[in-house]
Amino acid sequence: MGFRHGHIFGVYNAKCADVEIVGACEEHAETRASLKQSGQANVTHDKFEKMLDELDFDILAVGDYYGRRGAILIEALKRGKHVISDKPICTRLTEVNEIERLARQMNLAVGCQLDQRSSGIVLALRKLIRNGEIGEIHAIAFGGQHPLNYKARPSWYFEKEKHGGTINDITIHAFNTLPWVTGLRFARVDAARNWNARLKEVPHFKDAAQVMLTMENGCGVLGDVSYFAPDSFGYTLPQYWRYTLWGSGGVVETTPANLVLYRDGEKEPRIIPPDKPITGFYLDSFLREVRGQSAADDLTTSEVIHSSRNTLLAQKAADDGLHDVALE
Repeated sequence: MGFRHGHIFGVYNAKCADVEIVGACEEHAETRASLKQSGQANVTHDKFEKMLDELDFDILAVGDYYGRRGAILIEALKRGKHVISDKPICTRLTEVNEIERLARQMNLAVGCQLDQRSSGIVLALRKLIRNGEIGEIHAIAFGGQHPLNYKARPSWYFEKEKHGGTINDITIHAFNTLPWVTGLRFARVDAARNWNARLKEVPHFKDAAQVMLTMENGCGVLGDVSYFAPDSFGYTLPQYWRYTLWGSGGVVETTPANLVLYRDGEKEPRIIPPDKPITGFYLDSFLREVRGQSAADDLTTSEVIHSSRNTLLAQKAADDGLHDVALE
């Protein structure tokens, strides 16, 4: 359901054993016409309710604009369907609470296209941290700055009530990745801010976003997910999803190509190569859960809900000027 963000093609084009696409819906006429012209997708329905009524299926994948996703997921869950969505899965705390309630009540899986666990860099980082190479983690800094690409992005991105906030859009990766890497849960949002800095053409769109968080052991986390990366560089800057972790025994920082480890007691940094990436990890995790075959370290419904709610709490802290907001 919905093709208004290109990420959904990661699911639509995936090759999965025992999985068949039986229908596709796009309600937005312009997008529907574009899909037909390009041949990217075979759209069978132009109304979501009609697709639900007419087709017999097990799983709904959702790629509509952010502000619409929560309602779509909730309706599908009410009808007994497993769901998987691009991130974010919704833009309102009331929606994530209802998604959790329905999934639990009806024993349904909720997946999300959170792909950082597939990264060889993140896999190697987790192994290094879990092996105690830098000791207890005391501080983390992350940068997830993106290019804005204002003219190239879908127009809905900049329409009121459709995007839902830069923190909710991007920071969910860190909210999902860092507990998985460190084994630590987030405790609170100390402060969060989002504001209009670069995109003066759309004053209500807050393209700048920063968060200050605390993890359960007292570790402080600073993050910046602003749309400040120069458009001409795309996603190639070394600052794109850079994690720096400071521990009692050293420091480790990710780069696009490897990890750099500065171990206490040593004089030269170590260059740590990435692990082999895992193609399609988020989708395989989801399908294993649907089949009742979840493996250790899979991305589960519980984690998707947990990460989504914490991200929405951080977004609310930024929107409402709140401090010391407790997280799950």
